[in-house]
Amino acid sequence: MGFLDILLGRTKAVAPDLDQLFGLPSAAVTLEAAAGFKPTGTGAVCFASVEGGAFAQAHREVQELLDADAERTGPPVEVSRDGYGYSWLVSRREPDDLPALVSDLHAVNSALEGSGFGPQLLCSVAGFQDGGQRRLGLVYLYKRGTFYPFAPLAGETQRRDNALELQVKAALADDLRIEQDLSRWFPIWGAPGL
Repeated sequence: MGFLDILLGRTKAVAPDLDQLFGLPSAAVTLEAAAGFKPTGTGAVCFASVEGGAFAQAHREVQELLDADAERTGPPVEVSRDGYGYSWLVSRREPDDLPALVSDLHAVNSALEGSGFGPQLLCSVAGFQDGGQRRLGLVYLYKRGTFYPFAPLAGETQRRDNALELQVKAALADDLRIEQDLSRWFPIWGAPGL
């Protein structure tokens, strides 16, 4: 970064580090101890859909790769579209098999990135729930290389539990690279598994 960049307040973009996803299993242990949240076994990768044969082929290959997993006991990987027009590739695993779910999320991101569709990747999310049925998603921002908690309020229309999100931020500060700019904690209403 040059002197003018510093003077003008420009920052260097953070390169995605998909290996950060592998920190989720240890963060889940901390999250359960600190707030009582356990994995739901559902995770998803969100991306902006692109029209064209190359993207459709890459998308098909990713789905075939994950569906070919012989150890998968649940339904195959699903594709859904939210009300905002974004596509979600959803993986479901046993709740106690978070490492396999993280591997699925990593594989989807890596395959799309390797096919040249990294700019379309937006985020990945792993779902958690506590005994009182509160929901929580740990969201990985692909373009920032950071995580943030997203806690929609049960029964509420598009309202968040900000206190819980800040509690989780503090609890996971040593386990995950947490996004410090709270304005980047985008709501992911309608995300599968939340």
